[in-house]
Amino acid sequence: MDTTERDNGQAATAEKPRELSRRAFARTSAAAGVGVIGASLLGARVVSAQGLTDADILNFALNLEYLEAEFYTKATSGKTIEEFGIDVGGVGDRAATTGGRQISFGSSTTAIMEEIAKDERNHVRFLREALGSAAVAKPAINLDALGAFATDRQFLALARAFEDVGVSAYGGAAKLIQNPDTLEAAARIALTEAYHAGNVRLIIALKGIATQMLDSNDYPPPPTGEKYFPTSKIGLAKIRTPNMVLAIVYANASAGTSRGGFFPKGVNGTIRTV
Repeated sequence: MDTTERDNGQAATAEKPRELSRRAFARTSAAAGVGVIGASLLGARVVSAQGLTDADILNFALNLEYLEAEFYTKATSGKTIEEFGIDVGGVGDRAATTGGRQISFGSSTTAIMEEIAKDERNHVRFLREALGSAAVAKPAINLDALGAFATDRQFLALARAFEDVGVSAYGGAAKLIQNPDTLEAAARIALTEAYHAGNVRLIIALKGIATQMLDSNDYPPPPTGEKYFPTSKIGLAKIRTPNMVLAIVYANASAGTSRGGFFPKGVNGTIRTV
């Protein structure tokens, strides 16, 4: 098969970014898909109380999307996202992805993982188009940071961690976002990640795959835990601050940590330290 990706029956070349008003954003982005936000989404670069811009928040998310996209793409195709034609250059140090491999899944699980992989690649494209020249490059990623995954059970245990962290990361960053269009875009990605997390958690429960606690904020799915959904006592999704997220992906919760785990040289952008 040609390595040029066809998502939703179309070539991988995304639409050029174009100006969007706040009112038009929802209907146009839903109709056109990836790469339509453009510079207007980040036009109001309001600085939050924490001194972070919306671009800083989206670039933090982009680092995580690079990781997820590489993880699923390697497992479903044996290729990196760059081999799928996705540009990974930008601000900061651009580096290779190591580790990971194609995994043999059952037929129904394969379809789900391939769809997740496609979504994650589109998230990378979406955020890169929104950020434009401000987009950070893909940093060094080590998919084997916690040990090489060679079976579907090992892969799914790690996928659960990535999905739950991804959902909680967007939730934790929401109050830092100033521009309503940026907030809506982030919310829609977070909702997609929640769909992914629900599917992965259910597969894990049905297959009886043991998982590990990520931190004190974690609710592993059955059989390790008792909850199918990582929600609070009042039914709200658990959230994590950027520092909490970095502690997990760096595999080190010590204050000041700026690299390690899945990001051996750290992430790119303003938000990079536990």
